Amino acid sequence: MTNPQDDQDTQAPHPTPDAPPPGCPAHAARLYGPDFRRRPAETYQRIRHESGQVAPVLLEGDIDAWFVLGYRETRQVLSDVETFGRDPRRWNGWDSVPPDWPLLPWVAYSPMMTFTEGEEHRQRATAAGEALATIDPFVLRGHCERFADQLIDKFAASGKADLVYDYIYSVPTLATAELFGLSDDEAGLEALAGGLTISFLSNEEAIAGQQQVAAYVAELVKAKREAPGPDLTSQFILNTPDLTEEQQTADLMVLMAAALPLTSYWIGNTLRLMLTDERFAMTLSGNRRSIGEAMNEVLWADSPLQNLIGRYATRDTALGAGASAPATSSSLAWPPPTPIRCCGPTPPSARAGTTRMSASAAVTTAARWAVPRRPGSSRRRRSRCCWTAFRT
Repeated sequence: MTNPQDDQDTQAPHPTPDAPPPGCPAHAARLYGPDFRRRPAETYQRIRHESGQVAPVLLEGDIDAWFVLGYRETRQVLSDVETFGRDPRRWNGWDSVPPDWPLLPWVAYSPMMTFTEGEEHRQRATAAGEALATIDPFVLRGHCERFADQLIDKFAASGKADLVYDYIYSVPTLATAELFGLSDDEAGLEALAGGLTISFLSNEEAIAGQQQVAAYVAELVKAKREAPGPDLTSQFILNTPDLTEEQQTADLMVLMAAALPLTSYWIGNTLRLMLTDERFAMTLSGNRRSIGEAMNEVLWADSPLQNLIGRYATRDTALGAGASAPATSSSLAWPPPTPIRCCGPTPPSARAGTTRMSASAAVTTAARWAVPRRPGSSRRRRSRCCWTAFRT
């Protein structure tokens, strides 16, 4: 099934003598390895040029998948819940996946709400949304300003800092601790932040990283069930009395993943853009408008989460120009032998909601405090700090 599309989305690339035909599985690109990690944007561009909006790719271990790059195709996959399911147990390719596959942490089935479907998914997503709605963005902004101020004061006197470890990871970590009612134990917070970050790295430590996070959050859920407090964790537990501790733990891990590593990446990529891109450096005055523009630019061009395995075809499906995701011959509504991996920018119109407000408050405040002030600024010797380019 296909949707009406404009010329940009429907024009299939014309194969040349040096290029494979569009959608050729024998020429699938690898979305892993040193070259991909160093130059992901070039890989995406080449895939789009050779295969169009939907392309066969290979994941870690040469596992087959369909890569959805087109905006319209991505919307089709995400909105057609009957054809593209969330539950990874639908995938019949698990026999080819090794037990130490680095993508397992966020792909293998667990009781997370992201893997649920139908009414169960709606109920659990609603419960999470209602808990997030209790966050006052103005209060959150105040917390982020305070944390950013404290962190910068620690290294302002020396005039230099490791922007990634001394600042970018620390602001979301402290904000997450405040929102979720975490202990102020520094070692515990570092373990949580490190585990979440490692679980997204698609390397040999990813599985252990997620297990470390699961153990931490399970203890948190147990403690908040016994002694609730004025925090997001307690509110979520209150909203989900029918969920087991395991389900509550899994759903809170999803919320923390969005709050911590992904917000860190957003802050990092935004600051790098503002410090190294002349378009922003020429007009930068520390005001909200320029920071907001940089944040949106990052979401379009260098987003914190650039691709995600999240859908599995439930039947034979035509997607894009020349791409076909076949279903298995089983009589059950099982998926094709390949999962669907989505990629693409998030349009501004789709970035509303509590999560957006919370992340925006953290990113905006961190960026405004970290970028050096213009000459004559009265902000306590902050202009003495020397900021250098970095890569997140």
